[in-house]
Amino acid sequence: MYGKNILRFFVLIIWIGALVGCGADQDQERADEINEADHEMEEMDEGEMDHNQTGEEERSGQVEGAEEPPKEFNENATNNLLHLSTKNITRINEDDPIRFSIMVSQTIWPATHKENQPGTVILAPQGQWQVALASVNLIHHPNDGPVLLFEGNNLNDLVINEIHRLQPKGNIEGTQIMVMGELADDQLNSLNQDFEVKQITSEDPAAFARDLDQIYSEITGSVPQGVIIGSSEEKAIPYTLPAGNWISHMEEPLLYVSAGDIPESTKEALEKRNGEANIYVLGPESIISEDLVNQLQEYGNVTRITGENPVEVSIQFAKFKDEQTNFGWGIDSPGHGLVFVSTTTPELAIAGAPFAHLGKHAPMVLLENGELTTEVYQYLGSLKPTFKDEPTEGPYNHGYVLGSEDIISYRTQGVIDEKLEIVSEKGDDPHGGH
Repeated sequence: MYGKNILRFFVLIIWIGALVGCGADQDQERADEINEADHEMEEMDEGEMDHNQTGEEERSGQVEGAEEPPKEFNENATNNLLHLSTKNITRINEDDPIRFSIMVSQTIWPATHKENQPGTVILAPQGQWQVALASVNLIHHPNDGPVLLFEGNNLNDLVINEIHRLQPKGNIEGTQIMVMGELADDQLNSLNQDFEVKQITSEDPAAFARDLDQIYSEITGSVPQGVIIGSSEEKAIPYTLPAGNWISHMEEPLLYVSAGDIPESTKEALEKRNGEANIYVLGPESIISEDLVNQLQEYGNVTRITGENPVEVSIQFAKFKDEQTNFGWGIDSPGHGLVFVSTTTPELAIAGAPFAHLGKHAPMVLLENGELTTEVYQYLGSLKPTFKDEPTEGPYNHGYVLGSEDIISYRTQGVIDEKLEIVSEKGDDPHGGH
């Protein structure tokens, strides 16, 4: 009896020892796995840091000829076309700003059911680019709606029809239509019979932008620390335009400066940030002087996004990312959407801003007089997508071309389409035999 108990005791001790040893081995394995994962994360972080610092150089020329214009063109390419959209391009084929704004609305908001109806329709005046551009900040949530343009102080039947087609649901305050500026009394009264309408009027563009900033803050219940500063001068139109896509995409507003000073209205808006604003100035010194930038530093941290011309500014903005505040597109690799718009059609650029709000969430790339320039070729080359084994891997690019062939030619569209197309990283058969 005694011997059996002694035997059982030793067996129990051996079994416990085995369990402890096994647990220790598992703990060590887990520790090794964690250390290995940490090491891999450190390598990834270092790789990402190097990628962010040198990514453009690494990608440049990765696909032979991606940054170069075609050497030969087909003169028959535009003959007998039945439509103008191509595999990587959606074209909004209209030059009239009002009709164009409706076509954008119908592209982005099918309004077939509650989930894809807009909240609030924004009505903005054609011919007042500063007001209309600042207004696109209201496209963003919680309004989630298009900008429809009107001429003078009257809505045409097409715009009225589109409002009724959309049946806006209203934002969190119940507002279904926001009117920017003056509208004829009879038309306001007519809208008020069917919808909840809010009208916003101000004495000048800077005051209007300030008031929009205030209204948006009231709707959302918070004041965004980031702001974009653009010039309201006529010569600055193409430099300020790229702000539209960002402010329709995110909450930061557009505020204006003039050639010589910071308007009081803009100062009032900046003062709400209590000296901690993150201010992003759009354009070179020839558009917004260094003296104005120095004055803006009173209200927070100032960063200039610049370039030698409007095309370059639009590309620099598309590539820009403030890692501290998360402001900016940071698009310097494949797998994104881009909006292509001519420098000659600012109102199409404004009405096309919703392409940054839904769908591909795309920044604006300007084309000088509707043509591709060296800067654009180089940028598209850096975004050329490649696949390792098969093209279904992605990533994919997509472009939106704003306006008719008279504004941006079909040939230009065809070149952009090819530059956006995914190809094999091996540089052989573009689709690797697929």
